[in-house]
Amino acid sequence: MTLSEEASERLADIVELQPTKNRELQERWGMDSGSEVHQYLESELKEYYYRNENSLICATPEATNLIEGEDPDRVQTVTVTALQHAVVDVIAGPDEESQSVVAVLHALRDAGEDPEVDAVRSALRSLADKGIVETVQKTVPTFRLAVERDALDIQTTDD
Repeated sequence: MTLSEEASERLADIVELQPTKNRELQERWGMDSGSEVHQYLESELKEYYYRNENSLICATPEATNLIEGEDPDRVQTVTVTALQHAVVDVIAGPDEESQSVVAVLHALRDAGEDPEVDAVRSALRSLADKGIVETVQKTVPTFRLAVERDALDIQTTDD
């Protein structure tokens, strides 16, 4: 998707301010309401942002690459739950065979964690929404990291 100059500038604001709130963007963009910000995000930048667990606006990895350029040495900072952090620690890397939800669950249990399968599934979907994990469709969906572990600076929030 090709962005207009205005959309590119606003995406750069999201990359700079993330995680951010509608109000911060409303003030920066000179809009009348948070609702107007939301409408703009959904109509112009839907592919380039997501809301984290605290409903704050964050740029996807693709958006960050688009704005900052591809830099193999750049470390992406993400804020995740403790379970999501544990998933990143045990899931297959980008060049490895992808894993099913159950395989990730077993890897977590081998690492001393004891989550429910639905919590693991939810964590994988959230990480996929953030561009940290990719979904590989087989008979059942399988997952692996979309980026190298050392390209991430993971900050954990309270669940």
